[in-house]
Amino acid sequence: MLNTNKLTRYERARIIGARALQISMGAPVLLEDDSGEPIDIAFRELEMGVIPVTIKRLADVKIAQ
Repeated sequence: MLNTNKLTRYERARIIGARALQISMGAPVLLEDDSGEPIDIAFRELEMGVIPVTIKRLADVKIAQ
């Protein structure tokens, strides 16, 4: 069973990568201090909890045979 309050490392990597791409393409930064590389800004945004994302996880369904 997954802890719903904690992101997996794959979810974190996907969110940070997608947000860094958005920032590098000109999206507004959600922090007051917007200095640094896009990947660093995205990491700080995730740590502060200001990235508006929703993670949907599918429960494992076992099929009886």
